[in-house]
Amino acid sequence: MKHWFITTDGSLKARWKNAFQEVEALTPSTLGQQVVPKDLVWLSTTVGIWPSLIPKLVEQGAIVVVLSYAPDDREALSALDLGARGYVHTLAAADVLNQVAVVVSNQGVWVGQELLAKVLGGTFKALQKRVEHDRYQHSEYLELLTERERGVALAVARGATNKEVARQLDITERTVKAHLSAIFKKLAVRDRLQLILKLAPVAEQADN
Repeated sequence: MKHWFITTDGSLKARWKNAFQEVEALTPSTLGQQVVPKDLVWLSTTVGIWPSLIPKLVEQGAIVVVLSYAPDDREALSALDLGARGYVHTLAAADVLNQVAVVVSNQGVWVGQELLAKVLGGTFKALQKRVEHDRYQHSEYLELLTERERGVALAVARGATNKEVARQLDITERTVKAHLSAIFKKLAVRDRLQLILKLAPVAEQADN
């Protein structure tokens, strides 16, 4: 996996070089087709067109992390909505960048604990108020899945890891991953976080 830093002038900061071995800088004009699937692209918000670059990079199979000198909750959510996997301060230390890389390259999402708590807390409160109203809609989501996929989806929506799901359903972790790929496609979600947000009400209902 190669690390690409997209900045306005194509310069690399020392901390970026210290964080990763295979690292290169690009500008929007030199981006071209150099990025390949699974590469990690660190995109600076100093690049004026950064919002339009995210979907293009994601379509190429790249993992995108947005770098900002002035982190803002609204901007972070916008970046995630566009397809970015992470959002972090441009001046983050090398060890933090390494942590971000590990999380996002393993299908996780990095926005910092404070924002993540706000997002999940606010979303679940809102969803809780809508459980009865949305019950039919969320049940429809489950009807799109096979019986085994429903079991996997609900377990994940309750916060279970792949290993815990495998143990609960007496299947292998590889099978869990295969089911999740099918579930993500059928429910039009990108990752576990979106799946949790989509199925939270019906998962809560199933527990009651």
